[in-house]
Amino acid sequence: MTVMQAVIQVGGKQYRVAQDTVFFAELTGTEPGKDLTINEVLSVSGNGQIKVGQPFLSGASVTAKVVEEVKGPKIVGVFYRTKKHNHRKWGHRQSYHKLQVTSIKA
Repeated sequence: MTVMQAVIQVGGKQYRVAQDTVFFAELTGTEPGKDLTINEVLSVSGNGQIKVGQPFLSGASVTAKVVEEVKGPKIVGVFYRTKKHNHRKWGHRQSYHKLQVTSIKA
């Protein structure tokens, strides 16, 4: 028995997932603990067959559970010009959803 795998698009980024895969994606607007249905499925493979959409497969979906909302690493940037007394320090910390795939429908 082969494992069903899918390539999905969440938040403009593509992820290759299988059953019980845990991955981090952009915030989706879903509360933690709820299920999220992803209809933007690019391809599905399993049982020796591969289905590829143009760009998405119609009727295919991936259901994932939103486990929690987490923050990524802090990114610090510095802008500096020598001899001009012009400098600025800035930081950014992106928020993500931790998703766990529960089912894949082809």
